[in-house]
Amino acid sequence: MIVEIWSDVVCPWCAIGRARLDTALAQAGLDDVEVVLRSFELDPTAPVGAAEPMVEVLAARYGLTRDEAAGAMARTEDLAAAEGLEMHMETTLHCNTVDAHRLLHLALDAGGPDLQKSLNAALVDAHFRDGADVGDHAVLRKVAVEIGLDESRVDEVLAGDTYAEAVAADVRQARAYGATGVPFFVIDRKYGVSGAQPVEVFAQVLERASQSR
Repeated sequence: MIVEIWSDVVCPWCAIGRARLDTALAQAGLDDVEVVLRSFELDPTAPVGAAEPMVEVLAARYGLTRDEAAGAMARTEDLAAAEGLEMHMETTLHCNTVDAHRLLHLALDAGGPDLQKSLNAALVDAHFRDGADVGDHAVLRKVAVEIGLDESRVDEVLAGDTYAEAVAADVRQARAYGATGVPFFVIDRKYGVSGAQPVEVFAQVLERASQSR
């Protein structure tokens, strides 16, 4: 069974959804399940090299006061905490994530889904827990090398546009599936789940997919 997840490292609901999927997978006890991350930029228009506080971006986008935006972010933090995720939403930065996605493709090629999962988790922590700019090459390089990616390969990818087409292809596939946002999950390329659904929903879809194989 293959589970593909379209997500972004700066999307809190993507991290929450992945945690709930992992719980459902553990409860199902399924063997031979491959979970692969696919790229989907939450805001592809975010300027490169110009990170700014997310709380201010959200306040401006939705016509909220800073305190109202911070309150909404705090409620998301609480939901994340229930899934074992540490998030400090008010310190997060709005940034461009295309290079993070390119490195996730590198991780998949270099070490398969397990290494890709490790890089994704480290980037999520860097963004939500540490308040780092995951659009910054120095941050990306440090995180990628720390989880085991080859230093020279990371530098090569960041210096050029390797995997840019792979990122674009992922987005096109998501659109073809009808996805308008993330997280978006596709199981065995037949069953789709949109959003960070409860564990029970993932369990039901996994059972249906398993029985139809």
